[in-house]
Amino acid sequence: MEQRLISVVPSRRQIAHQRREFYGFVHFTVNTFTGKEWGDGTEDEAIFNPVKMDADQWCDALCAAGMKGLILTCKHPDGFCFCPSRYTTHTVAPRSYLDGKGDIVKEVSEACKRHGLDFGIYLSPWDRTNYLYGQGKSYDDYFVNQLTALLTQYGPIFAVWFDGACGEGPNGKKQYYDWERYYEVIRRLQPNACIHVCGPDVRWCGNEAGSTRESEWSVVPLRTRDTEKIQESSQKQDDTQFRERIVRASDQDLGSYELIKDEKELIWYPAEVDTSIRPGWFYHEEEDDQVKSLETLISIYEHSVGGNATFLLNIPPTKEGLFHENDVKRLHEIGEYKKKCYGKNLLEKASLFCEEQKKDFEIENVRSDDYDSYFTTSDGQRNCRIHIKFDKEYDIDRVVLKENIKKSQRIEAFRILTVHDGSEKCVFEGTVVGYKKIALLDEIKTKELVIEIIDSRVAPTLSYIGIFE
Repeated sequence: MEQRLISVVPSRRQIAHQRREFYGFVHFTVNTFTGKEWGDGTEDEAIFNPVKMDADQWCDALCAAGMKGLILTCKHPDGFCFCPSRYTTHTVAPRSYLDGKGDIVKEVSEACKRHGLDFGIYLSPWDRTNYLYGQGKSYDDYFVNQLTALLTQYGPIFAVWFDGACGEGPNGKKQYYDWERYYEVIRRLQPNACIHVCGPDVRWCGNEAGSTRESEWSVVPLRTRDTEKIQESSQKQDDTQFRERIVRASDQDLGSYELIKDEKELIWYPAEVDTSIRPGWFYHEEEDDQVKSLETLISIYEHSVGGNATFLLNIPPTKEGLFHENDVKRLHEIGEYKKKCYGKNLLEKASLFCEEQKKDFEIENVRSDDYDSYFTTSDGQRNCRIHIKFDKEYDIDRVVLKENIKKSQRIEAFRILTVHDGSEKCVFEGTVVGYKKIALLDEIKTKELVIEIIDSRVAPTLSYIGIFE
């Protein structure tokens, strides 16, 4: 049974995705100029005219926060496209912006390349302007043409982000999306791109408020993948309650041993946490003083990236085409905080010992963050105690653990203990490790720690341990 569970491993694109950890979302369209969150598609294209548009400014701010990529809203449900198109006139091209010669997608993708950021696209399948919407294959042909243009004209794409938004088109009909056809096009044209949310590679955590599960599993039932594609559950309008809904208790466990042991089909399906730096997804001047606090954003970061998920943070540009100074300031603060708190690993000054280690996979391997060099126990040994001794007492408040996810997700329970005069005290209890676990401690002063893996599906693995003050 256990061997069957650990046979589920991530693809190369999923491994690359988790290593990005933290990346930006940019919502920018005619809504920015109308003050709406969801446009209806009747907006005059001429209203879109960001006179100071500067994608390099966006990328500078994202890099300052330590982000590794940017996903651009190329088309929201209003149907307004950020690049010239052969298939619709509702685009950036016909009117004001750069005298009809603008291509926001090109500007942003090229800025990302200059700054070393990966570039991704969000293309809403709902199009409130197109007369073909609700006509089945005819609309799918139209959508695939748009998708193909984005996948072939702007270089490498790391993410294709699909929401499940679905409502009526101008003809009063709903469209039942041909998801499998969309996936085939992406796999063929951009094989390294992960397909997010309504897709097979990355799943939504369940809300847009930054809430996360206490135990976020990557190995989950296959049927989990289909829930986001269900028409009846899709978002149909701007709905604060939908955006900020809390993950239900019944949904808290997606992948524990007891839940999946009898499942016939399992998949590797890691979670993504998404939220906006402001209350809305698009810029509204009245929200300039409502940027989320540093404390709130760091908490989301540490519970998402540090809870076996990734963190997608939206920053909406102003009407001028710039990130607002308040948003930029906060992004810089995030980067400074991360450097301060995670810049120096105390493990460099510590000795390591574990009795239950396998030859050639010794505990010393956790000093480097490398899947090719990792720690594991002897076959059949599902628990272990890792002793860490420092050269002096340190005020420790964070311990970072990482499994070798190439070997699946194995650890089900662990704890962290301090040692004083031979006496042990538990200071943290956890369940899932996965790609990364940040164990937040009440600041403790100690010269010695024990990391005890209590239970694992088979012999546990660790690729990295970080100790921070």
